[in-house]
Amino acid sequence: MLRRGSQALRSFSTGRVYFKNKLKLALIGQSVFGQEVYSHLRKEGHRVVGVFTVPDKDGKADPLGLAAEKDGTPVFKFPRWRVKGKTIKEVADAYRSVGAELNVLPFCTQFIPMDVIDGPKHGSIIYHPSILPRHRGASAINWTLIMGDKKAGFSVFWADDGLDTGPVLLQKSCDVQPNDTVDSLYNRFLFPEGIKAMVEAVQLIADGKAPRVPQPEEGVTYEGIQKKENAEISWDQPAEVLHNWIRGHDKVPGAWTEINGQMVTFYGSTLLNSSVPSGQPLEIKGAKKPGLVTKNGLVLFGNDGKVLMVRNLQFEDGKMIPASQYFSAGETSVVELTAEEVKVAETIKVIWAGILSNVPVIEDSTDFFKSGASSMDVVRLVEEIRQKCGGLQLQNEDVYMATKFDDFIQKVVRKLRGEDQEAELAVDYVSKEINEMTVKMPYQCFINGQFTDADDGKTYDTINPTDGSIICKVSYASLADVDKAVAAAKDAFENGEWGRMNARERGRLMYRLADLLEENQEELATIEALDSGAVYTLALKTHIGMSVQTFRYFAGWCDKIQGSTIPINQARPNRNLTFTKKEPLGVCAIIIPWNYPLMMLAWKSAACLAAGNTLVLKPAQVTPLTALKFAELSVKAGFPKGVINIIPGSGSIAGQRLSEHPDIRKLGFTGSTPIGKQIMKSCAVSNLKKVSLELGGKSPLIIFHDCELDKAVRMLLKGMGAVFFNKGENCIAAGRLFVEESIHDEFVTRVVEEIKKMKIGDPLDRSTDHGPQNHKAHLEKLLQYCEAGVKEGATLVYGGRQVQRPGFFMEPTVFTDVEDHMYLAKEESFGPIMVISKFPNGDVDGVLQRANNTEYGLASGVFTKDINKAMYMSEKLEAGTVFINTYNKTDVAAPFGGVKQSGFGKDLGEEALNEYLKTKTVTLEY
Repeated sequence: MLRRGSQALRSFSTGRVYFKNKLKLALIGQSVFGQEVYSHLRKEGHRVVGVFTVPDKDGKADPLGLAAEKDGTPVFKFPRWRVKGKTIKEVADAYRSVGAELNVLPFCTQFIPMDVIDGPKHGSIIYHPSILPRHRGASAINWTLIMGDKKAGFSVFWADDGLDTGPVLLQKSCDVQPNDTVDSLYNRFLFPEGIKAMVEAVQLIADGKAPRVPQPEEGVTYEGIQKKENAEISWDQPAEVLHNWIRGHDKVPGAWTEINGQMVTFYGSTLLNSSVPSGQPLEIKGAKKPGLVTKNGLVLFGNDGKVLMVRNLQFEDGKMIPASQYFSAGETSVVELTAEEVKVAETIKVIWAGILSNVPVIEDSTDFFKSGASSMDVVRLVEEIRQKCGGLQLQNEDVYMATKFDDFIQKVVRKLRGEDQEAELAVDYVSKEINEMTVKMPYQCFINGQFTDADDGKTYDTINPTDGSIICKVSYASLADVDKAVAAAKDAFENGEWGRMNARERGRLMYRLADLLEENQEELATIEALDSGAVYTLALKTHIGMSVQTFRYFAGWCDKIQGSTIPINQARPNRNLTFTKKEPLGVCAIIIPWNYPLMMLAWKSAACLAAGNTLVLKPAQVTPLTALKFAELSVKAGFPKGVINIIPGSGSIAGQRLSEHPDIRKLGFTGSTPIGKQIMKSCAVSNLKKVSLELGGKSPLIIFHDCELDKAVRMLLKGMGAVFFNKGENCIAAGRLFVEESIHDEFVTRVVEEIKKMKIGDPLDRSTDHGPQNHKAHLEKLLQYCEAGVKEGATLVYGGRQVQRPGFFMEPTVFTDVEDHMYLAKEESFGPIMVISKFPNGDVDGVLQRANNTEYGLASGVFTKDINKAMYMSEKLEAGTVFINTYNKTDVAAPFGGVKQSGFGKDLGEEALNEYLKTKTVTLEY
């Protein structure tokens, strides 16, 4: 039972008794932050005896007051607490009537008298968004950015009669990223962690453990509230200082400058670490060097030669435009509305009138924000239009770009007609003249239908393994980029066109994407050869060819995903109908390896999309380019924004964040077993997201004396089959061959003879059989693998060395006399290394036991003409796939996946759909 005051809340459970002190609280403040603090404190068992907030504005209650009223908590709305420094008696009496033991002030903007502050038993605590004593005052977040602080944070402190000068109760901090804004800092850290801290602070007070740490005098700063007239940009400064000034004033009051005689405000600043793009010069008053209007935004120059870019511009009349459209902003003609479009405009006018209830009549010149609308009203406007205008999907930015009703209607009509779709995709390419074509490669993150630099501007080099040269710099996704991509995917699933699309239309888009992959197959195969070292002819047939087949296969499944009806015991005299539905999971994350960059993308993302999910995909750090080209083609295919997001970068940052992200409902991973275990752990701890893992392999291939030896050698080596296929960088490569003793020596001789015929060289040469290993570190690992084999006593029959030429080439390698205890027999090489062991003639069960003596179980193979032996082996081999008298034969319709420490879950085939679906049971009585 809950007793009044600070007495204990006692809860009983088996064998243990818990005591927690609780307080009677008065909340003084406003905003969504205040509402969340209020709700969380109530959930923790504290009793909120009164809420003191601001009066309703334009008939709308503050979120804190609204939540409290719904709960029946006493709510008081006073415009002020004192006049001429003296407390208003009516307000003080109302406050004293609630009998609070502690005042909690989350983002309180009113001046509260000291007799109220000191009135309760425990006094008052306040939240402040800076690391006090630095940045005292109301614009603390802004000044954190303006001053270029490397750390941001908040303080919960004991109120006193100074301005943010009271003793500190607790503080928390975070790193400031180079392109953080007020919004990103607030949303990422200050808001969620601040709510937790306020609740923690109250509990510390209740438990008598709250510290009072005096604020030091050293490091004290106070900066006043920034006003528009003080926010003009001073241009003779380094680029980083200019960037800090602009982002620190975004969105209020907005940093501005004079262009062509009028005030222009800048929004959305980022530092550029890449080369300066081409653009049209724009003279700016006070700037020594003109800006450049580029297709991505307005490029600006600091006095240190470094550059920044702003995305949006706002003029004196309140109109906001993309900075890239500065020179074309006035060229857009007014479109005449059709009868159907007039109906849409009338519906939107009614929505505006409902939001702007204080405006008597909505006219063409009515300005949304100047009429009193807030950022929450933007969300409401976008959602109401979606609901009442046939699912029309607008972005919040559309409202900011067209604040007057007439301009807004024009924007809506153009969106309805699809006139702005092509202009919305801007792609910066790295172009190369190679393989008798011009290859154009995107290199930026792909988030919410747009290519964009990483949030912090970081890049990394992707390397051509053929010669070790740098292909280009690729955006290195940060945690903020992952969060943006997930948010875009979540919005696309929950609110966007994709979530409402019928299954057949979804299939149509996937068929169109498959067609585009096929139309661009030569360019994609060339990029695959450049970035991964894949032999061009193999890339054309397998890497790209199977990707096309995969998308076509799963496109056909879109409108064939079905539940079932289930006969259950009837609840007489009534009857029941029970049926199941197969539903998409939501946002899915996909992390793919570097050996088949596009094909692994296709294997997982095609099933994911066919099931109706949205996705965030992280390609391998060393092979990102075909995934980014795929993103470009997905836009051309017509996929809505946010459905597909590609974030190149590291596994330790982007991959780890995906596995931990609470909004992701499924993660599909192909890679090493140790990383798979870490991912599974993170997925479980975060939100128990569904997981499928395709991990390491040490696939056994058993060759009996009664096989067709010519066929076995041909299958093993033609097209570099079982071992050397794709340079051995193949998850189901035959990691260990068991050859029956009577044919062992002949088999080895034939294999070496065939290997000597292989041509090692440039993967773009059509006659090349064997290209470079994927990257330098992997080549070095393979050479160490061979050294270990020799040291343990295995016989190196052929190869084992790096080819003496530029690039990361390795000789195809053959080891014999490999014993079961050796490193070669147990560990996967993932390279062009054939590991051969003998087994005694006729010892079927013995070789079967040796083949299964591994923690892996991805694939296996048997060569024999004895059908009974073949079927017996297929039953007993512990692997997800068994090949008989063939090897490496996969098909889009055949499920693929492992057992034991090779993972679980399936790619390909109908079973792959189940990895991206959930089953819902529905029972109704009639």
